[in-house]
Amino acid sequence: MFDTSVVVQNAPLLFRGLLVTLAFTVTTIVAGLCIGLLVGMAQLSRTRLLRWPARVYVECLRNVPLLVTLLWIYYALPIFAHISVTRMTAGFVALTLYVSSFYAEILRGGVLAVDRGHIDAATALGMSRGHIFFRVVLPQAVSKMLPSLVGQSIIQMKNTTLLSAITVPDLLYQGTYVSSFTYHPVEIYTCIGAIFLAILLPMTMLARRMEQRHG
Repeated sequence: MFDTSVVVQNAPLLFRGLLVTLAFTVTTIVAGLCIGLLVGMAQLSRTRLLRWPARVYVECLRNVPLLVTLLWIYYALPIFAHISVTRMTAGFVALTLYVSSFYAEILRGGVLAVDRGHIDAATALGMSRGHIFFRVVLPQAVSKMLPSLVGQSIIQMKNTTLLSAITVPDLLYQGTYVSSFTYHPVEIYTCIGAIFLAILLPMTMLARRMEQRHG
């Protein structure tokens, strides 16, 4: 029989885990957007010294599973770099680097999708390359990128569940902990699934509406 009292009794622990999940989601999205913008711009550079390292950065991070990156930063990086890496730092760095590689590609694609005629017109008006990018290209690119950016942000929240692999006390980790002593995994994991659904379903619908609007 499905016992909801187990969830109610352990709600504080699950809520604490949810706060950790949300904190990692928001902070890594913000940091990832900042890095992704720089890497995306570097990929569009005419200078090979900027373009190729940015391309390598994107391809390496996108094609290595996030869990592998996370475990490598937590277990291997301290050995190679002779530094101490906490589980929270490892989680933040891994999630940020991973999502920034996807944001970089989204940003690059959005910039390339801007009508070339608008850029030529701005150039004819005597605008500098910097002004053209920030006043003409970027505003148009953002509108095209929004659905993909929202979609990738949704994936990012789901990716935070991997943090439990290095014992970061996120929602999934707390749920696993509660299940270990209550022996009611069905109720706990159903609750966790419902929480993710309640948060991410409206975002998914928003992304779909934005895609239809800008499609």
